[in-house]
Amino acid sequence: MTRTTITPTGRERTFGLDEIIVSKTDPKGIITYANHTFLKVSGYTEEEMLGAPHNIIRHPDMPRCVFKLLWDTISNGQEIFAYVVNLCKNGDHYWVLAHVTPTFNLKGEIIGYHSSRRVPDQEAIETIVPIYAKLKNIEDSASDWRAGMAEAEQSLGTLLADSGMTYDQFAFSLVKCV
Repeated sequence: MTRTTITPTGRERTFGLDEIIVSKTDPKGIITYANHTFLKVSGYTEEEMLGAPHNIIRHPDMPRCVFKLLWDTISNGQEIFAYVVNLCKNGDHYWVLAHVTPTFNLKGEIIGYHSSRRVPDQEAIETIVPIYAKLKNIEDSASDWRAGMAEAEQSLGTLLADSGMTYDQFAFSLVKCV
């Protein structure tokens, strides 16, 4: 699939509290499964999704350093919970609290990844948006994208260290218990 540039509209899309967005990828992040909710919310058809890189829904406001943290974690065989803003096919966006886990074969080798995404609490998003905006600003202000990502990664590490939490613990600290 050829990736075209999609301009964000600024409109937020939502999905039901009882709905879960599910996708599976191969080890390189190529989509091998997309459930109905994922297709409905993202605006893509199954034919467009299957075989496409998962970053087809990457929103330009999402800090690269958070994706690096996510990929570093899952490629090391661990699960992660992360707040992510995604881009719909028409330019709208939607926020998720993603739970991403590696899938292993019988030899213990990673053969893919599984992601289940729920609607995050609005107060959590209000907390995350300025943090991600700061990280993205750090990334974008560097002359080299790699250096910017490293600086933003360091800033995120400092924030987490100052809070005494891992990213997962930080993410869960924002979840409202009902």
